[in-house]
Amino acid sequence: MAAAEHSAFTWVSAIPGLKNIPYGHVSNAILIVAIIVLISILGTRRIALTEEGAVPDERLTFKNFCELLLEGILKIMEDSLGHHARKFLYLIGSAAIFILFSNISGLVPGFNPPTDNINTTAACAITVFILYNYHGLKENGIAYLKHFVGPFWWLAPLMIPIEIIGHLARPLSLSLRLFGNIMGDHLVTAIFFSLVPIFVPVPIMVLGLFVCFVQTFVFCLLSMAYISGAVSHDEH
Repeated sequence: MAAAEHSAFTWVSAIPGLKNIPYGHVSNAILIVAIIVLISILGTRRIALTEEGAVPDERLTFKNFCELLLEGILKIMEDSLGHHARKFLYLIGSAAIFILFSNISGLVPGFNPPTDNINTTAACAITVFILYNYHGLKENGIAYLKHFVGPFWWLAPLMIPIEIIGHLARPLSLSLRLFGNIMGDHLVTAIFFSLVPIFVPVPIMVLGLFVCFVQTFVFCLLSMAYISGAVSHDEH
C-alpha cells in the first residue's frame, strides 16, 4: 500500500492534461512529440535564405546540429533508397527522430520511454506497413501484386500464402524487436539505479545509449528495405 502511495515521479504526472490520460504510453509519446516540435522550431528559426539555398552559420550552433542530423538521416536513406530517398524522408525521418528521442528518454530520470510499450512500437510498425504497400501500389499499379505470385504462375497457390504471411510478419517483427530491446534496457537500467545509484549505473547507461541508437537504426533500415522492395520492384 505504501509503495502505491509513493509512486515514482514522472514529468508527465506534473503536466496538467497529460497526467489525466489513462494510458501512460500515450501521454509519454505526446510529451516526446512536443519536445521534438519545440526542437524543430528552435532549429529552423532565423534561417538565412539566398538563391543558392540556406546559409549555414559560421560556427557550430543548435541549428547546425539539427541540419547535420537531418543530412545524416538523408545520406543513409540515399544509400538504401537512391533517388526515392527525399520522397520518403517524411516517413523514415519522422520515425527515426521519434524512436530515437523516445528510446533515449528512458535514460533520463522522470521519463518513461513510449517505445517500451508494445502499443507504441506496433503503431510505428503498422504505419510503415500500410505506407510501403500504399506507395508500392501507387508506384507500380497492379503490377505490384505480381511478386506475391512468384516467378511462375503455376507456383501462385504456394507463393501467395507464403508472401502474405511474410508481409504480415514484418510489422510484428519490427514492433516486437524494438519493444523487447527497449523494455529490457530500461528495466536493467532501473534495477542498477535502485541497487547502486552512484557510479555503477554509468556503464549500463552508456550501453543503453548504444542500444537506443542501434534499435533506431535497425527499425529504419528494415523499413527502408521494405520500401525499396515495394517501389523499385519494376526497376529490376
